[in-house]
Amino acid sequence: MNTPSAHQLHLSIAEAGKLLALKGNHTEALQHYREALRLAVSAKAPEVFFRHYTQCVLESLELTDAYDEIIRFCQDADAHYAKLGLHSSLHRRDHGAVLERLGLVYLKSGNPQAGREALQKACEHAGAGVLPLSEELLGWLRRGFSIDKARLLRSQQRHHYFVVRPDQVDGRRATPLSSTPQSTVPDPAKALTG
Repeated sequence: MNTPSAHQLHLSIAEAGKLLALKGNHTEALQHYREALRLAVSAKAPEVFFRHYTQCVLESLELTDAYDEIIRFCQDADAHYAKLGLHSSLHRRDHGAVLERLGLVYLKSGNPQAGREALQKACEHAGAGVLPLSEELLGWLRRGFSIDKARLLRSQQRHHYFVVRPDQVDGRRATPLSSTPQSTVPDPAKALTG
């Protein structure tokens, strides 16, 4: 039996998580994403994997209304970006995306004023035209429209806000945790210490 490399393993576990999320099983999807994150860190995978899996976690949390966790994460990330003081277009866009998620979650949780402030800040950081969803929502808010969760979700889907989408998932690469040989899953204590 061929044992998958650490890189293949975190990729395939994350892909299985995405399949679960698409079926609405976010509890199991989160288990897969968190294991993929742990394995990616353990394998010293490029940061892009950590960032992508974190985005998958945040999406599942958002779709299950776990707003407090997302708000804390986004506030911490906002403070981190502010402390870094980096101003490349990539950093500005990433910082804006974090603030956009914060604004959306505030709107979904019934706090339109905080949502508007976060969305404005997101657009300021990212620049004009970079976050069309935020710009659309700010336009609605300026005109006094109410934005219920169903309307917000439709807008998110139209703007491809979610990265876990049927056209972005390859089920052939998926390996559910239940079929992962235990010998290939590193000890968590060792994963943290490298």
